[in-house]
Order: sequence, then C-alpha cells, then structure tokens
Amino acid sequence: MVPIKSKRNVILSTREIDLGWINSVNINLSAVNNLAQKLVKCRELKDEYRAAWLLKAVTCIDLTTLAGDDTHSNVSRLCFKAAKPIAEDLLSQLGFEYNEKSPIHTAAVCVYSSKVEDAVRTLKKMGMDEKVKVASVATGFPSGQTPLKTRLEEIRYAVEKGAKEIDIVIDRSLVLTGKWETLYQEIQVMKEACGSHSHMKAILATGELGTLENVYKASLVAMMAGSDFIKTSTGKEAVNATLPFGIVMSRAIKEYFEKMGYKVGLKPAGGVRSAQDAISWLILVKELLGNDWLTPELFRFGASGLLGDLECSLYQYVTGKIPAAYEFSMG
Repeated sequence: MVPIKSKRNVILSTREIDLGWINSVNINLSAVNNLAQKLVKCRELKDEYRAAWLLKAVTCIDLTTLAGDDTHSNVSRLCFKAAKPIAEDLLSQLGFEYNEKSPIHTAAVCVYSSKVEDAVRTLKKMGMDEKVKVASVATGFPSGQTPLKTRLEEIRYAVEKGAKEIDIVIDRSLVLTGKWETLYQEIQVMKEACGSHSHMKAILATGELGTLENVYKASLVAMMAGSDFIKTSTGKEAVNATLPFGIVMSRAIKEYFEKMGYKVGLKPAGGVRSAQDAISWLILVKELLGNDWLTPELFRFGASGLLGDLECSLYQYVTGKIPAAYEFSMG
C-alpha cells in the first residue's frame, strides 16, 4: 500500500499496514476472561504499598471534563485540581509537598477543543504548563461520524490553541465492515494533522466494536498508522473500559513492540471510578507490559470521578477514618 501524501507532498512517517498480520488475529474469549479474574485476585495490596500505588494512579490521570455546560471557571478549577490533586495537609503526611520538583500532579487535563485555550492559559499562570499537559478530544467526539475534513480541522484548531495531546476517535463503522485500509488512512492523516509536537491517542470505543478480535485488529491498525496511545473508550458508550478489553489491547501493544520495537501507550477511559479499579488496571499493566509502561508517558487513566476516590482512600490510610465523599470534591 502506498502511504498517503500530505498537501505539502511529504510522505507520512508511519508504518505500512500489514493486512496479513491483521487478518491472522484470533482471540480466545474464555482465556481472556479467566486472565481478567486472575489479575484482580493475583495480589492483595495493603498499607504503605497500597498507598504508593494510589499515588502512582494519581500521576497517571488525564483529569477530564467533557460536559455540555463546561465554562472557563470549571475548566480553570480542573487545572488547579490537576496541579494539586491531593490536599496539602494529607500529602504532607504521606511524605510529599508541593514545590517545583514535586512529582504529585496529574498527567494532563482533557477538555473539548473549544476549552483548550482556557486550560493552557490557566496552567501557564500557575507555572504548571510544562508538567500538566493539555489534551483535547477531537474528530467528531464521541461518534466520529463527521466528515473527515471537519475532523482534521478540529485537530488543527486544538493544536493551534496549544493542545499537546489529541484524543481522536475512530469511525467504528470502518471496523465493523472490515475496512482496515480506510481506517489506517484516516488515522494516518489525523496523525499528520497533530503535527510533530502533539501526541495522538486513538480512541477505539471498544464497547461498540462487536468482538475482541475487532478490538485487537483496530489496536494494530491504530498503532501502524502512528498512534502514540490506544484508548479504550470515549466514556459515552454503554460499555467502556473493562479488564478484558485492557488485556486484548495490552497484548496487541506487546506484540507490536516485539515486532516493531516501538512502545505505544495504553489509556483506559470510562468506568474507572474507584481506587480498586485503578489498582486492578495498574496490576494488569505491570503483569502484561512491564514496569516501563507504569509511567504517565505510556499509561493514563481517562477519568473525572476517580481522583476523588483515590484521595478518600489515601485519607483513610493516613487517618484510619472514612471521609464523607463531599470532603474531596473537584471544587
């Protein structure tokens, strides 16, 4: 297959699609489900070990607001929470403090493209723009059903406003009809639209792809087309991030790394709400991909409510008391 050329007549730096590899995919559903159950039960984390994993989870969050009533004020509030995700007195008792070298902040904030400028401006004022990235959903989120030209314009707009990460959403119909070359081509030109300074996360909407084979195949196509991350869901589907989806996507990432020598990140999004959910995903990544993926550079949670439960769990560890949910709200 001939790579697509851009309007600047520059061949995109992505890998050729390998239909033989894609069509050879076969998934054992029972084995995947059994492994998911084993991963949940494989180790019980307690005390300081559990607290350390919870803090790790905090640093891997893309703190998200994707509501129809988003305003400048709530986007700014999201940025302040991303910069200081744990109450200062609680963080102090855990042995950390907020300063220029503090590792305790979320990986990114994720907003609609129209709110990117608000997020960028707020983080710059706080001096956190180099630590907390601004991510923008794009390409007709959440359906992916707008014309390709419109989807590309949305990416370019978000990048122009300062987004360093773009969460694109694929056209699921191309997966369901087996149009892998067309899907590859679309993701490839989306990657070009992101430019050289913005990473691209490809949202597969796994709950709408029909089979685990399709999830694996879509993962491969997205990686071949240049995605820096593959992401489970928009958070708007009936079924979002589940461990079986995570297992299949992790296997695809591992196989791609073994064959191509390139590490692609994983981002579960939608339905990851509790501290235990977060720990289960971190264990999955450690067991299937290894410690190299246990960093914000290669693993993210797409979440809005997860941070509150992580903070409540850390408070319980420090004080031995169960806090009321409102004590650790986003505001």
